Amino acid sequence: MTDETLIAAEVLKEHRDSIDRLDAILVYTLAERFKHTQAVGRLKATHTLPPSDPAREAWQIDRLERLSNEANLDPEFAKKFLNFIISEVIQHHKKHQE
Repeated sequence: MTDETLIAAEVLKEHRDSIDRLDAILVYTLAERFKHTQAVGRLKATHTLPPSDPAREAWQIDRLERLSNEANLDPEFAKKFLNFIISEVIQHHKKHQE
């Protein structure tokens, strides 16, 4: 291999190592988030509150769009991601009410 190829391979490894660390952070962060949303679901079920809160969801989406713009992340991707998470949370909340 040439020196340039070796350097490229090392840079590639560094990027992949960073990606692996970030993937772990995402998984653990989502797990922590879902612990809290599960607690919210139990609280809502205990007090006969609806499983979804459209005003809160809209606020969260707007907030995420602003954060995405600040972070140079595609806001449409961020909205799709949050909508996916919200739909999962609502399903969990509905299960608590059964």
